[in-house]
Amino acid sequence: MIMIFLYGALATAWNILAGYCGQISLGHAVYFGIGAYTSTFLVREAALTPWLGMLVGAALAVVVSQAIGYPVFRLRGHYFAIATIGFGEIVQTAVLNWDLVGGARGLFVPIKRPDSLLNLQFHDSKAVYYYLALGLLALALGATRWIERSRRGYYFRAIKEDQDAAASLGVRVAREKHAAMAASAALTALGGTFWAQYVLFIDPESVFPLSLSILICLVAVMGGVGSLWGPLLGAVVLVPLSEGTRVLLGGTGKALDLLIYGALIMAIAVFQPAGLMGLMRQLRGRRAVAPRREARRESAA
Repeated sequence: MIMIFLYGALATAWNILAGYCGQISLGHAVYFGIGAYTSTFLVREAALTPWLGMLVGAALAVVVSQAIGYPVFRLRGHYFAIATIGFGEIVQTAVLNWDLVGGARGLFVPIKRPDSLLNLQFHDSKAVYYYLALGLLALALGATRWIERSRRGYYFRAIKEDQDAAASLGVRVAREKHAAMAASAALTALGGTFWAQYVLFIDPESVFPLSLSILICLVAVMGGVGSLWGPLLGAVVLVPLSEGTRVLLGGTGKALDLLIYGALIMAIAVFQPAGLMGLMRQLRGRRAVAPRREARRESAA
């Protein structure tokens, strides 16, 4: 459940930028890694609480997202997605060769006793991590719900539907894109800090990989982008699938979950573009229509 909540939160954060604003990012691992590395570095070098490191990491992720946004928001469609992949690879390569943050060796989070909420470490029980992950998910869902109902949410959807038309109606497209990117990056960075404190070790291959960015995207697409509960539904389906293949097949099942993900996404793209949420809406609609048809037949008879 911890991983379901975490990936649900990450996919919900991604959904703010891609699902509502229409900007498909495949580089969100950058912000996840920034959150993980910033908090870990501050805990190690400055003996700060991870909570403060989490806030600093989120702020740094926002700054980086704005720097990335200036060039890439000039692009549209798949060009934008490809550009975000490029920036993700640049950041991962830079961290791999940066000795200050451990380079390819990675960083261990200092283990502290006794268990403490202040230090965000719980060695005797994982139950607290469960509630922390649930809280992170609730924060992401709450932020998305607030955006969805706000004027900014209408701006986001207008940009997604027709960027030029939105601009002609007075929507400041560039500013709204940057706002969506900032919110998405900050929430993703919070997830990175949580992950670092949960596993107590990070390296560039685990927190900056392209596969993580793609998985976050797939979770949201599976559930249904542009909807509040879609990303969580996608996490409920895909995360157990991933864990199950690893447990049952071990090393021989490496990447098999990604192959299954790809097959599922292809099926959804062809048969159900709105994802599982769209499928559920269709099923509810059919159930509502069936009694009406039956009543009409009886009255006609």
